[in-house]
Amino acid sequence: MKYVKLLLSALVICACTEQKPADLVDPLIGSGFHGHVFVGANVPFGFIQAGPTSITQGWDWCSGYHDSDSTVIGFSHTHLSGTGCGDLLDITVMPVVGKDPTYARGQHGDPSTGLWSYADRTQEVAEPGYYKVPLTRYGIIAEMTTTLRSAIHRYTFPESEESAVVIDLKNGGNWDHTTEAFAETVGDNAVQGWRYSKGWARNQKIFFYLEFSKPFCASEHIAAKDDYGKDQERMFTRLDFDTSEGEQLLMKIGISAVSMEGARMNLSTEIRGWDFDKVRSNALKAWNDSLSKIRIEADGDIPTIFYTALYHCMIAPSIYNDVDGSYRGSDDSIYEKADFDNYTTFSLWDTYRAEMPLLSIIEPERIDDMTEAMLKIYEQQGFLPIWHLMSNETYCMPGEAGVIAVGDAIVKGFTGFDREYAFEAMKNSLQRVGVGNELRIKYGYVPSDLAITSIAKDMEFAIADAAVSHAAAVLGKDEDAEVYRKSSRSYRIYMDKESGFARGRLSDSSWRTPFNPFETIHQGNDYCEGNAWQYSFLAPQDVDWLIEFYGGKDGFAAALDSLFNASSHLDGNPSGDVTGMIGQYVHGNEPSHHIIYLYTMAGYPWKTADRAREVMTTLYKTGRSGLCGNEDVGQMSAWYVLSALGFYQVEPASTRFWFGSPIVRKAEVNVGGGKTFTVIARNNSDANKYIQSVKLNGKPYDLPFIDFTDIKAGSTLEFEMGAEPAVWY
Repeated sequence: MKYVKLLLSALVICACTEQKPADLVDPLIGSGFHGHVFVGANVPFGFIQAGPTSITQGWDWCSGYHDSDSTVIGFSHTHLSGTGCGDLLDITVMPVVGKDPTYARGQHGDPSTGLWSYADRTQEVAEPGYYKVPLTRYGIIAEMTTTLRSAIHRYTFPESEESAVVIDLKNGGNWDHTTEAFAETVGDNAVQGWRYSKGWARNQKIFFYLEFSKPFCASEHIAAKDDYGKDQERMFTRLDFDTSEGEQLLMKIGISAVSMEGARMNLSTEIRGWDFDKVRSNALKAWNDSLSKIRIEADGDIPTIFYTALYHCMIAPSIYNDVDGSYRGSDDSIYEKADFDNYTTFSLWDTYRAEMPLLSIIEPERIDDMTEAMLKIYEQQGFLPIWHLMSNETYCMPGEAGVIAVGDAIVKGFTGFDREYAFEAMKNSLQRVGVGNELRIKYGYVPSDLAITSIAKDMEFAIADAAVSHAAAVLGKDEDAEVYRKSSRSYRIYMDKESGFARGRLSDSSWRTPFNPFETIHQGNDYCEGNAWQYSFLAPQDVDWLIEFYGGKDGFAAALDSLFNASSHLDGNPSGDVTGMIGQYVHGNEPSHHIIYLYTMAGYPWKTADRAREVMTTLYKTGRSGLCGNEDVGQMSAWYVLSALGFYQVEPASTRFWFGSPIVRKAEVNVGGGKTFTVIARNNSDANKYIQSVKLNGKPYDLPFIDFTDIKAGSTLEFEMGAEPAVWY
């Protein structure tokens, strides 16, 4: 019996060592509830995302996919992941069988109204870099895999003389509308064209070049009106094929924001020949290489949740240049053969908090290029990006989040861009008028009678000012550092000592009345996607003052306790983003994400441990509804990845990652330059969630945070865990 047990243990160890990170990823986590994640095939940070698009257009279909809806109008090649707004879903293709379908999006329950089919979700396969689903209406199995800028599809058809693939340039976009469409055949097996559209991105241009593995029998362009009533002569293109039973037709497509020629160049460079399985294998390898930048040891469902979170962190920002470096700028001009990788999909109000700090650890080369991309956006549009998408500034969310992201890169010592120019870009962006900061410059704060979401605006501006101050200090600009340090305190005027909340202040300095801290309106009062409970703690740059405001460390901890212990009742018209509530703490939305770690900053690390473990174990799960709110382009997942390792960056443009409660037993993090940062949590368990003591490189460590320089040096951080609350610093 002893021999059998040893043999079984050896087999388990062998199985574990053979399992690769991508094997643990479940791309369907977050495809239900309000997760809004992309489901389909892509590679890390790829421009192209090939996946299904449903009939339904609505908030929960921002990515084109939702667990509740198995309709498919086609497979689109650009998708968002985890956003609160819908766009993209460009260049939709649909394999069909039948001569006379209706060329339209269609209506649920009535196949005669469009090209759509139900997908057999019981046979659906979603893996990193690969997607497969049967289309029940047509008896077709659709598969797809991708490279950075290209995709290859494999359609298994039934026997028919009426098989076809339809290119749909009208439908796809969720909140996005075609303004111009064009397609033309090239020889007897290729099509090229473009789709221009207006939506969240107001002037989006996507070009494509598409080839089939065998000639089409016939081709037809079908006219349709766009959503503005204008006739588009080539809104749909049908390519006909004769197919035998089980015949596999391959289709490959390259896309570009520059030109049809760029799309063709991208395709010919990235996918040569017709080896679908080789492209799929390469995509899987790309995912394993990227996901292997963090290797963990953990129990139960933690590895699946962790690696799925890390996967979500690597969907965007997305590469946004052709293989020769050319890209479309924010001024709609073409910039040829740039010497850096350009990026798009900058959800910075969300991602400056955890996603960008995480990438600074595991993707340092990308941080250099992403920062350079932001500086090019500044050069072309006059200010750093806020929420930038496909050459367009969407102006979504308050503040100047790009300033914070650029400041973080400066403070952490990244040098792959002009640091002096970057600093000037930060300062100049904070002088922009029309977004509320001009009121702040005039009054010293944003008056609540002169601007909606006044407190949210001011607090985000204040965080950006702190980032400028920190960057100035690093660059030796002491005068600027002091000026912006003072302006980063503007939010203090809203802090009402009597109520204990951040409260609206009018231009005559009087308080807004009446006041209800439970009132939550999307963007119609003094807050943005939240209320006074959450925003009263949105000053990560000024925690020492917040502690004083609440009467010292004990009073501050009590105030934090009240946030988590309050009723989860909301008044008004709550935003759909206000989800994942613990009392009035809202984990489903970003202004709350740092709050748990304020306990550690105030000397109560065991309270951080309690709440961090609670969030990690109750609000991150396996299954399609495993996320408690919008994934927000990596931010929700980055919070989990960092917290699972045991720390989180609270302060803007900082090098300090404050300790919480690691949920992994061990992690090895590839930080670049051939160095590995190792985290070890000894005696870790559900019960032993409290840090008892810390060692750094084998020596006792008495700080409540680890510095970025120690992480990047490839040090070893050891936590001794236990069941009793403790303070080691």
